[in-house]
Amino acid sequence: MLDVVVVGAGPNGLTAAVELARRGFSVAVFEARDTVGGGARTEELTLPGFRHDPCSAAHPLGINSPAFRALPLERYGLEWLQPELPMAHPFTDGTAAVLSRSVAETAASFGARDAGAYRRLVEPFLPKWDTLARDFMSLPLTALPRDPVTLARFGLVGLPPSTWLMRRFRDERAKALFSGLVAHVMAPLSGVATGAIGLVFALAAHARGWPVARGGSQSISDALAAYLKDLGGTVHTDYEVKRLDDLPPARAYVFDTSPTALARIAGLGRYYDGYRYGPGVFKVDYALDGPVPWTAPEARVAGTVQIGASSAEIGTALRAASREGRAPDKPFMITVQPGVVDPDRAPEGKQVFWAYGHVPSGWDGDLTDALERQLERFAPGFRDRVLARATAGPPELAARNANYIGGDIGSGAVTGLQILLRPKLSLSPYGTPHPVVFICSSATPPGPGVHGMSGHNAAKAVWRRLRQQQV
Repeated sequence: MLDVVVVGAGPNGLTAAVELARRGFSVAVFEARDTVGGGARTEELTLPGFRHDPCSAAHPLGINSPAFRALPLERYGLEWLQPELPMAHPFTDGTAAVLSRSVAETAASFGARDAGAYRRLVEPFLPKWDTLARDFMSLPLTALPRDPVTLARFGLVGLPPSTWLMRRFRDERAKALFSGLVAHVMAPLSGVATGAIGLVFALAAHARGWPVARGGSQSISDALAAYLKDLGGTVHTDYEVKRLDDLPPARAYVFDTSPTALARIAGLGRYYDGYRYGPGVFKVDYALDGPVPWTAPEARVAGTVQIGASSAEIGTALRAASREGRAPDKPFMITVQPGVVDPDRAPEGKQVFWAYGHVPSGWDGDLTDALERQLERFAPGFRDRVLARATAGPPELAARNANYIGGDIGSGAVTGLQILLRPKLSLSPYGTPHPVVFICSSATPPGPGVHGMSGHNAAKAVWRRLRQQQV
């Protein structure tokens, strides 16, 4: 009998498997797709030689993850590549605000009236970032805080809505960039704890940047899988699990799946019926005949580029997708251009380009024209560079990855108490009513992102249970 079976070979499932194998448990992973990766894959979606990331592409939380930093993933091929600028936020006048590794450079891009306010916001936390990140990403109660005072101070700043935090700023440049940071998790700007979301992304950039993985996000998953195999674990692909009886006998089962799928497979009935999924996304992967023709010079060297002319425009787009049930006319966009630092993703002189906007859950329309009209506002002539495009709305995204219910790439709404207390109001979010079944997906704390911390935290719950069985 195996000690642990993990269902789902996304970053969280693989991290959970690695953590358990490191502690001497026998582990096997079962994945329905033909390769590991989940939200961290790389494929030729458009033309031969163009290597795209179907989901996650830039990794501020990955390089800052306490779980990943404790693992020897570089030995297994993972290499972080840092663009000249982690992120740029261009405006229609040809200028841009930036999120730089340097706090001073970032503050200066906001203008004189907001530079001091931004420095006062981030500088108290930056020297203690590693401890803060560990404490923040280990909540709730999977580990005692190492620095409870700093964590409490962070909570006082971050728990109110981001609209409150942005009252510190007087001009639109800082407000727009910070609004865009919050929108990465598709949360309305007025939601509880959205200030913390924006602040975490900003601090992550200042601490270690917003890198891409050389060769694509698949290299993160491949490194985790290779390390697991060296630890004696096994990975089985093309293995769809429909019920627990499909799996070999084990002392514990860990699911890197949506709560909906877990309830169906493990026979948990309506246990997760109260869990809410968020809006979907409409994503386009582009093969380009050269770089994106950004008007703002800063955007040409940034790995990630946020698209939203103002904080009001961003807020309107988020409300349309999350509350009004319609696709926005001017969608807020997150774009990534890996070629600024990883030219081997495309044939010489060409580029891959990654972009998405928010749409209602399950929306089955085509947002391509609206996205490209937005891009043309900040990069005139963009359409002339397009060689090929691969589009995916909520139905296609859900078909590619069963965790993306309704096209929700965060595997659950990041709103209300569900920001921190997910998938249930519980002090043991990784456990279930079934004594040997656990969940480790992005539906558990700390939530969305390629960081492995949900898997890391769930693994702690599993090995505590297994130790109790041995006593």
